[in-house]
Amino acid sequence: MNRSIIITAAITGSGDTAEKTPHLPITPAEIARDAIEVAKAGAAIAHIHVRDPKTGAPSRKLELYQEVVERIREADTDVVINLTTGMGGDLYLGPDDNPLDLGVETDLVGQIERQAHIETLLPEICSLDCGSFNYPAGNYVYVSTPDMLRLGAKRLLNVDVKPELEVFDLGHVWFAKQMMEEGLLKAPPLFQVCMGVRWGAEASTQNFQTMVANLPAGANWAGFGLGAMEMPMVAQAALLGGNVRVGLEDNLFLSRGELATNAQLVERARNIVELMGASIQTPAQAREQLGLVKQEAKIKAFNTAAALVS
Repeated sequence: MNRSIIITAAITGSGDTAEKTPHLPITPAEIARDAIEVAKAGAAIAHIHVRDPKTGAPSRKLELYQEVVERIREADTDVVINLTTGMGGDLYLGPDDNPLDLGVETDLVGQIERQAHIETLLPEICSLDCGSFNYPAGNYVYVSTPDMLRLGAKRLLNVDVKPELEVFDLGHVWFAKQMMEEGLLKAPPLFQVCMGVRWGAEASTQNFQTMVANLPAGANWAGFGLGAMEMPMVAQAALLGGNVRVGLEDNLFLSRGELATNAQLVERARNIVELMGASIQTPAQAREQLGLVKQEAKIKAFNTAAALVS
């Protein structure tokens, strides 16, 4: 069992949840506010997507990420910022007789564009989805190819941003280990074991144990489950020796019929792990364990290097 837990709060995600709860943060101000609130509730890391402020639809606009990050950095909180790179991988194939007649929902761009905000804003962590897989919606495939991942990992090494290796099935773990062998990931690697995302690994104790058993020795990792499996997987992750993730990206409810806030979900996760005899880590402790470079130091070094080159 892990007795010193890092809590990550996944603030808003990219799902069609904007109309399902009044607590989902939509605007940059709301997303930053929730990131600050979860830090005060005990989260060391805030995992951040952005949304169109007018429609609530998922977005990957740089200016939205920039406003969120600036608001968090200006606040009196030291939370570790973790930005997604998952947007831009949506492929909706056409009907069986014409699969290249792509659906209007398709939003498919290359890895460099998916990471443009990372290389500009230099967070401490960003997610890296370690493989393609099917989603429930008909002909929808999330695309993250080996060459995209290799390119993304190389560029993250150059800007010293730690990739959070999001693995949804065993093949994703396998490829992440391949990238380690190729020298594309700095030790110790950081994994996020994603359980219950259809059609990845189903959220069960057996599957969770198998995923964790396949992680490389010495890896840092956290895990989460979707929906009603969110809190059971908090306990399971702690028992298996890992860290935990909760938040409105993964689950909207505190209990059946009771909508949650991000801070409430963090408080519930904190209660669970503390009742199990564990303590929670501060952002400073999480940085030390995960081998992170704090934003301000990274930005200063990056700017100095850029000035020398010019």
